[in-house]
This record gives sequence, structure tokens and C-alpha cells, in this order.
Amino acid sequence: MAERYILALDQGTSSSRALLFDRSGNVLHRAQRALASHFPQPGWVEQDPTELWQTQLKAARQVLQEAGVPAAQTAALGLTNQRETTLIWDRRSGEPIAPAIVWQCRRSAPLVESLRAQGYEADIRQRTGLVLDAYFSATKIRWLLDNVPGARRRANQGLLAFGTVDTWLLYQLNGGRLHCTDASNASRTMLYNIHSCEWDDDILSALDIPASLLPEVRDSSGDFGTTTAACFDGTAAVPIGGVIGDQQGALFGQACFAPGMVKNTYGTGSFVLMHNGGSPGSAQKGLLTTVAWRIGGRTIYALEGSIFMTGATMQWLRDELQIIESAAESETLAASVPDTDGVYLVPAFTGLGAPHWDMYARGLLVGLTRGTKKAHIVRAALEAMAYQTRDVVGHMADAAGVSVSTLRVDGGAAANDLAMQFQSDILQIPVQRPQMVETTAWGAACLAGLAVGYWQDQDELAACWRSERQFTPRMPAGRCEALYGGWQEAVRRAGGWTTALPCKAEVREPQGEPTG
Repeated sequence: MAERYILALDQGTSSSRALLFDRSGNVLHRAQRALASHFPQPGWVEQDPTELWQTQLKAARQVLQEAGVPAAQTAALGLTNQRETTLIWDRRSGEPIAPAIVWQCRRSAPLVESLRAQGYEADIRQRTGLVLDAYFSATKIRWLLDNVPGARRRANQGLLAFGTVDTWLLYQLNGGRLHCTDASNASRTMLYNIHSCEWDDDILSALDIPASLLPEVRDSSGDFGTTTAACFDGTAAVPIGGVIGDQQGALFGQACFAPGMVKNTYGTGSFVLMHNGGSPGSAQKGLLTTVAWRIGGRTIYALEGSIFMTGATMQWLRDELQIIESAAESETLAASVPDTDGVYLVPAFTGLGAPHWDMYARGLLVGLTRGTKKAHIVRAALEAMAYQTRDVVGHMADAAGVSVSTLRVDGGAAANDLAMQFQSDILQIPVQRPQMVETTAWGAACLAGLAVGYWQDQDELAACWRSERQFTPRMPAGRCEALYGGWQEAVRRAGGWTTALPCKAEVREPQGEPTG
């Protein structure tokens, strides 16, 4: 009998990827297609919904073709995705009504301020586990309804569908037959009650968002229908067995199956997640409580610290400043100097996420002297990743009442030895890098495989996790604290830099006040 594989689709902010995994967690083959973002106004970030789908479809077809694996040999498909990015489309035609509003976009900040002024902040925090911020999908939906001609009328008539990227791709893969999401992605919309595990009618009312827009919420591992045969080689439909937001997918892929285990993914942004067990607990200042995954009807929660700019900072150095030609070059250039010579880079290009949650912070490069070289700036950018991670991990340990003993890492910058050594130094704990760093896609593959019996349980999956290298602290604690103190002062100076963002929306007062 021919070997069967799990196909994972990993739709990220800067690319759409597809990977084939075997039972041991090895990558048989991978393919990747670049995805563009557009910046029509300061603070705005958009993507083309058609490009989101087409790049993902082409990557999937490419990986199967180049690996020589027919669709019939694919046991299941797992999907993981950039979260919070918001799309609305016509239910009949399938046509998007506007570009996708990307998670980084700040255009709905005035709507957030309106809700805050109306006194909704604490209630939304308690119900959803999220801070009231333009980062999440809810105010992006409201912005589209208020600004796209005819959108609100069509939404009230039940003619439109909302989805995060997973829902959009599922809709395409299924040939328009399903409008659904999983609990992990639903929990990132700021519309999902993490206690009752359902859409929250009071928040929908406060934001004037019709419930008919929303997808059905399903387990992260389970039945998401099948692809159409035409999606791939035309020979067979593939069962879709797993859907999970990318950062929760990485937590699962890193085998963080016990409370207190922590991972950080260095992608476009960085996201630190801690397994928090089967109870959401109480809201914690500066952190998010989110659904990690739901399997067999049982919900597992995570504490999360969302950092907006890490890999995107390296893209900025490459594309806008043009002081490096590739992200890979950054390690060599940064290593050419012993330190940053006092330079700090706070990459608050779209505001600051956890634990600061400052929509109006902006990027800051400070400590420059006549002797500052581009190597110092590049090193400061790499070190900013580690400083931001420490900001989050410190809050996380306090919130959970535990001492974080180890950080598991993945994502593009995890391959950078200099950055990971500095991360270990500034945290003063070991940093573990797995042999297989494709943990986000692997998490989606695991969930899909569990759904179809390809793997039996989480113990079998945990046995697939293997360490490639462990970084341990080398820097004296006193030096570490002095450097971190400089970072904290730089962040303070970057805060509240701008007071307004362009937004065409007319902010209407919500009808009624949430109760409970």
C-alpha cells in the first residue's frame, strides 16, 4: 500500500506555503508563494483576497506535483492562517466586497476609541479575553460595513459573509459549500465569548454587526468537509481535518501540551503563547487570554503576548532602508560589531502590542552617534526581537504565577544563532530550537491527522518533537539588566507619538450597553 501523507497549508502575512508531512513529522516537500501587502494610507494595511487564495492554491498544487504525491495519497489536509485579517464577501457570487483588512491595520482606531469612551472596554475584555484594540477583527468588520457602499444593507439582508483567512480559504477549498471557522480563530475576532464558547450577542449589538455575517464555529480537529477534486489534480477530494490560527498551531506543533509550557514564533510579528489549561482564568493586564484549540468539544486556553513587528522589521531594513539585501545577511552584519554601541530600535511602525497596547506609538531609533554604522542598526533590530519577547514573558510569568524555565522557538528568525543567543541572554533562561522548525504547519498537520486517525493521540505527536540546539545564557545578569533598562526607556519615549489616524468612518454610537 502506498505511503500516505498529511498536507498542511500555512497562509501567512507575507507568503502562502504548503508542506507535506509523513508520520514521523518529517517534511517530504514544501512550496511557497510570495504574498503582497498594500499600504494605501499611513497605518493602513490591505491584501487582495483573490491573491490570498490563488497563492495558497498554487503552493498546494506545486508541493503535490513536485513531490509526486497524488491527491488520493493525501490522508488529510490541515490549514493554519494569519489571524484577525478580515474579509467580507457576497454569499451568492463569492466576490469580496473590498480588500482584506490585515491584522496590522490601524484604520479602525477611532472606532476603538468610541467604544472605550462608551465604557465597553472592561466588559469586552472579560468576555473575550482580548484587549479593546484595532488589531482584532471586530472593528475591522464594522469599518467595512460603514464604509463600503451598500455593505450594511446587504449584511442586514443576510447576503454577506464574514471570515478570517481560514474561513475564506475553507470556502474556496470546499467550493463554497461551508462557511465555518474553528474556535482558535473565532477567539481572535473580539466577538467570541471564551466562557460560553459562542458568538456574543451583546458585543455584536454594541458594534452593530449582524449575527448572520458570522461563520459556524467548529473544533480545531474534526470535520471541515473536503476539498473539491478540481482543487488539486482532479483525481480525488481530500478530507479537511484541522483548522487553527497560526500561533496556536505553533503551540500545538511545539508539543506544548502541558500547562506552563511556552513557545515564541518569530514571523512577521512574534507571538509568545503559554499553555494555560482548560480554564480561561481571569483577564491579565497586558496579555490576552485566547483559545489555544478545541478537540472533542474540550477547550484548551493560552495566555498570549502579541508583538507586531519582528520579521517585518527586517523587511523594512531590506526594502525601505536597503541596508541589507536579505534577512539571512542580518546575522553576519550584526556579528561584525560586538554590540549596538548604545543604539536601540523600537519597531512600533503600527503601534505597540503586548504588553503596552499603544495604538499611537511609532517607531524610534535612538542612541545614534557619529560612529553609528549600519551594522549597529541591524543588530539593534535583531535585539529588539529579544527585548520585546522579554517584555511579554515577564508579564506572562507574573500572570500565571509560574517561573518560565525554557522557551521553545520557531519561525524565520529562530534560525539566527546570534539572535537566539541574545534571546537566551536577555531572558536568562535556556532557549530550545527544534529540529523541525515548521511548527505552525506541523501543528495544523497534527490536528488534521488526529481527525482521521493518522495519529492516535498527543503522546504519539509529542514523541516526534526533537531538539536541534539549546542556547543557554552567557551574559552576566547585571549587564543584561542594564541593557534591558535602556530598552524600557526607549519604549517609553516611543509611546503615544501620534494622536490620530486617518479614518473615513463616521463613528456611530452602539445601541445599548452590554450586560453580564
